[in-house]
Amino acid sequence: MVFLLIFLFIRGRVPASIDLVGSSILQHLGLLFIPATVGVVLYLPLLQTHAWGVAAALLVSTIATVAVTSCVLKFMSPSVMEQDHHV
Repeated sequence: MVFLLIFLFIRGRVPASIDLVGSSILQHLGLLFIPATVGVVLYLPLLQTHAWGVAAALLVSTIATVAVTSCVLKFMSPSVMEQDHHV
C-alpha cells in the first residue's frame, strides 16, 4: 500500500486501469463481509458462551491498537514538539 501511495503521488493522478479496478471493488465491497457474517451466525452459540472473553479480547486489542498507533505517530513526527517550543 505504501508503494502504491508513492507511485500515485509521483504520478500525480490515478491511472485509468487502477481506477477501473478500484471502482469495481468498491461496488462489491459488501460481498467481502459475507464470510465474516456467516462465521458469526455459524458460531453464534459458541460466541454467546464465551461472550466475556471475546469482549475482553476486543477491548484489549482496540486499546493496544490505539497505543501502538499513537507511539508510531509520536515517533514519526518528533518535529511537531520542537516547532512548538521555538515559536
